[in-house]
Amino acid sequence: MSRDVLPQRNEEYGTREYWDQRYTQESDDTSFDWFKSYADVADILRELIPDKGARILMLGCGNSKLSEEMYDDGYKNIVNTDYSGVVIEKMKHKHAEARPEMEWHEMDIRDLSLESGSFDVAVDKGTMDAMMTAKGDVWDPPEEVVQNCNREVDEVLRVLRKPGGVFIYLTFGQPHFRERYLTRPDTRLEVRALGEAFHYYLYILRT
Repeated sequence: MSRDVLPQRNEEYGTREYWDQRYTQESDDTSFDWFKSYADVADILRELIPDKGARILMLGCGNSKLSEEMYDDGYKNIVNTDYSGVVIEKMKHKHAEARPEMEWHEMDIRDLSLESGSFDVAVDKGTMDAMMTAKGDVWDPPEEVVQNCNREVDEVLRVLRKPGGVFIYLTFGQPHFRERYLTRPDTRLEVRALGEAFHYYLYILRT
């Protein structure tokens, strides 16, 4: 990754302005994946999403290859969202011919313009983490962070079908920092640690 696109302060990762500027600077064929690639987690995702026809919501897609690699693996019904209109237009153009069934929408994960109960699966790979970069104590996060993360989870649960919907969240965040946002009535939360020396965590919230 070029140093030119790195923020001066970590909290910029949580702003639309930073991402619009970054995606404007990057070439159309640039891609970047937070944490693990699809190859690293493909077996787990195939287990969690056995139906290749499932309607999948990708939260904060950016220019990650996750959607295209899932599509090429047979998951054709993917709706990609990001609040950067710059990257949405780039990705829409990039995949229009090769992956015509994928959808791309400029949308804020805290206020999804989507019908309730309209998705089988929602996937977040590092997007919630970007909202946690505001200055403050990680043990006692600022109210803004708490509200933003809760709004995302509330919106995800609203658009997932019930029962049987699944929210899959991949992060480096340990359970004592993340479970507070993912614990909800009438849902079941499973946490899996991935890796050996350095752990990532997969949170699986079922409606």
